[in-house]
Amino acid sequence: MNKPLRKKNIMLETISNSIIDLPAPLNLSSWWNMGSILGLCMMIQLISGIILSMHYNSSTELAFNSIDHIMRNMNYGWTMRIIHSNGASLFFSCMFLHVGRGMYYGSYKMEKTWTVGTLILLLTMATAFMGYVLPWGQMSFWGATVITNLMSAIPYIGSTLVTWIWGGFSVDSATLSRFFSIHFTLPFIIMMMIIIHLMFLHVSGSNNPIGLNSMIDKIPFHPYFSIKDMVGFSIIMMMFTMMTLSKPFILMDPDNFTPANPMITPIHIKPEWYFLFAYAILRSIPNKLGGVIALLMSIMMLMSLPFSIKSKFMGMQFYLPSQLNMWTFTTTTMMLTWIGAQPIIQPYEGMSILLTNMYFMFFILEPIMSKMWDKIIY
Repeated sequence: MNKPLRKKNIMLETISNSIIDLPAPLNLSSWWNMGSILGLCMMIQLISGIILSMHYNSSTELAFNSIDHIMRNMNYGWTMRIIHSNGASLFFSCMFLHVGRGMYYGSYKMEKTWTVGTLILLLTMATAFMGYVLPWGQMSFWGATVITNLMSAIPYIGSTLVTWIWGGFSVDSATLSRFFSIHFTLPFIIMMMIIIHLMFLHVSGSNNPIGLNSMIDKIPFHPYFSIKDMVGFSIIMMMFTMMTLSKPFILMDPDNFTPANPMITPIHIKPEWYFLFAYAILRSIPNKLGGVIALLMSIMMLMSLPFSIKSKFMGMQFYLPSQLNMWTFTTTTMMLTWIGAQPIIQPYEGMSILLTNMYFMFFILEPIMSKMWDKIIY
């Protein structure tokens, strides 16, 4: 056998061993399906996005009309547009469940995997924000104006940075063109990050519900968990298809069905539902720079978990105070999502301040509770 062919066979065997014959913990529950479902979501978004880009025009004069053209004139264009739009919501739903499972069961102990995963979340949020601007409706335009204006809070360089991002002195054609370019490019960077995420996961191995890391109680990934993933795919796709065909516009803002008009401001500017918790945190801080820092920290605090929680146990499932803290955090995030969609009036304003404090208290209390738990056990 010649040398290049031998190398190719060795490489294929390595890939087979690392993916198909990967030793996986025996007791993985359905919560571990979210990683593979996210891969499915990524492929749906990538394929539908490429098809939509063939008919989209990124000029401010034609952007809204090009979406209308896709919906009305392109064969099954409405299907691609609805799948791509609602697919973003499915993506974030699964991602939040994936992150929540990781927090509850202590997956943050795998530092490299967790850090790369947090970066993927940040990049996905940036991609989704830029994608929301592309239809060039009222909420798209004003959402872009409000969020990009936050950069002006950065001392010294803020105003220059905003002008540079806009490509002028307001959100206009140059802004839309560069947002389209970045929105198209970022998913390929995310794909690369996902590969790195999986590489680190295969080095450390998957976590499991009881937190034990024993090589004895492991089985091959295929066929045991690959079949389980297929069942998860079927359930998710059935639910997604039902929503896409029966309630296609349920998650869209009515204002976004009106072409962007810089002279008319919507009564209440708000982002998509998956950004509302961070938007509520931003609004709860009276200082502009403080609000921007709180907005970034609402996601970046996830990176602190591997370094702040030093418990010998994996996860929060064995200690009641930690469980209560986690479920309080989950409820707080859901409440912030609801409040983010409400106008800035009382009692919503006071509630958002209280819930913002509760949100960040989780990252302070949990390391303390984990130390107490270790002292009780040891």
